[in-house]
Amino acid sequence: MKRQTGSKRTVTLLLLLSLLLSLTACGKSQETQLEKTAGYLQAQVAEPGAASIGGDWLVFGLARSGVKVPQKYYDTYYNNVEAAVREKNGVLSERKYTEYSRTVLALTAIGKDPASVAGYDLLKPLADFEQVTKQGINGTIFALLALDSGNYEIPENPDAAVQATRQMYVDELLTRELPDGGWTLTGGEPDVDITAMTLQALAKYHDQADVAAAVERGLAVLSSLQEQDGGYTSWGSSNSESVAQVIVALTELGVPLDDERFVKNGVTVEDALLRFAQESGAFVHVLDGSGGDDGMATEQAFYALAAIHRAETGETTLYDMTDVMQ
Repeated sequence: MKRQTGSKRTVTLLLLLSLLLSLTACGKSQETQLEKTAGYLQAQVAEPGAASIGGDWLVFGLARSGVKVPQKYYDTYYNNVEAAVREKNGVLSERKYTEYSRTVLALTAIGKDPASVAGYDLLKPLADFEQVTKQGINGTIFALLALDSGNYEIPENPDAAVQATRQMYVDELLTRELPDGGWTLTGGEPDVDITAMTLQALAKYHDQADVAAAVERGLAVLSSLQEQDGGYTSWGSSNSESVAQVIVALTELGVPLDDERFVKNGVTVEDALLRFAQESGAFVHVLDGSGGDDGMATEQAFYALAAIHRAETGETTLYDMTDVMQ
């Protein structure tokens, strides 16, 4: 083997240093945005409550992000959830069972028992197969994510016409797959968000052959739907929420964000998401910012950043909260 000359050795060292600095800068960019957005969200929502925006998803994201949050913030949220559950006599909704799933996810993230909230078991409604699936594919997706988040046993629900099992929910999602792969809320064309969220729910069941095949078809669909700028369009607009859901799907499945299937013209899905970030720490729904800082966009982007952080640090995935249960 020839020894490098001094000049060649210097060039090699400079190239290695440049690569190291580049990787460090990329990591710092993501970390800085994570912390900045966490601060923004806490400043915007001083007292999180039992709600989709400014409540459950916000607390879920913060708890999974690794960012230090005062315990009082989580205590305030829990007290507000308890009050809401008590006021509604344990019935969060008679129609939208995602209300239960979303609350279970947030409570699990902060280490609270969803089976005992103001004397009510919030897991019990998720054992009602017909009621959960009546809402549509969203109900099935989030029931499975919620039940699996803490590896909860599905309680017996004597009021249910059909007692649910995990496999029933998995099979329900498989039956909803479109002929050429992917999933949708309505119609016959795959939707980015619904396909990504279905993959998130199925990730834990990837060892089942039929699930693995459906997942691969779903990934192929998401790859084909990705825009040339690395982003995604849903319901006629290129938006941050769709990108966020794809990021969460990839991290749940252990697919690297620089996988060639999800890099267009050198742009990754993470790059695409960060384009929507504002100096304040907020995210916008669409790139022109026509809607201003957007609560839903910010919360979804934030927990997508949390998912990236967890993947990079070797922690359990965003929705695998068995680390909290230990």
